[in-house]
Amino acid sequence: MPAEPATVAIYLTDLTEVAKTSTVERRLASIAFAHRTANLASPTDDPIVKAVWAGIRRVHGTAEAQAAPITVGLLRRMIANLPSGPGGTRDAALLLVGFAGALRRSELVALDVADLEDRHEGLVLTLRRSKTDQEAAGRQVGLPYGSNSATCPVRNLTAWLDVAGIIDGPVFRPVDRHGRIATTRLSAAGANRIVQRAVGRTGTDPRSYSAHSLRAGLATAAAEAGISERAIMSQTGHRSLVVARGYIRSGSLFRDNAAAQVGL
Repeated sequence: MPAEPATVAIYLTDLTEVAKTSTVERRLASIAFAHRTANLASPTDDPIVKAVWAGIRRVHGTAEAQAAPITVGLLRRMIANLPSGPGGTRDAALLLVGFAGALRRSELVALDVADLEDRHEGLVLTLRRSKTDQEAAGRQVGLPYGSNSATCPVRNLTAWLDVAGIIDGPVFRPVDRHGRIATTRLSAAGANRIVQRAVGRTGTDPRSYSAHSLRAGLATAAAEAGISERAIMSQTGHRSLVVARGYIRSGSLFRDNAAAQVGL
């Protein structure tokens, strides 16, 4: 440092050949941050770099491919098609807790038994750290009882802990094909595989789904039900209204549709 604007422009052009636009944007922000932290003028402010970055966005677009939201109907079919045994019990708990809590996959697999608190209305989950809480201030999420025992997140989570004999440590753990339960924590990649397997068992193509689909699904379903933005953001933990509205808008496409009101 300091990097020459022409060097950064060439770097961005080369990176675009192998990376998504969102990745290029993060690298550009990192370059700017490194220079400003060192009290140096950032090359990202140079007209050459700005022109190249604008061209990349025009050519490649800025829309990110997002995981498809899991609807309530699909979630019910996923639960109904789970296998019996410890693996199926764990999967049901993970799917329902992830959906009802609108949890990121990192938050879901980070849950410990100590993070669960019984209340009359359900469970309170304490999330020790999340993507938007890097200082680990923590936040709490209410997990209410469901009206149907088969899809109740609280009952299914309790059933998993009872079957696995888990009284402390990680809530979600690997289960092998013989039903043996590990003492280690389930990985984020493992959570993705659980979601995709469950989607696949319903006859739906699982390739556009991931663990994030549970979080997106709750936000979308809540928007479809007319739940307020404030209540949705309280559950999801979104700090940005712009980001939250990405889900809310998707869930409101037909509920607040102008074309549906003109008598076609």
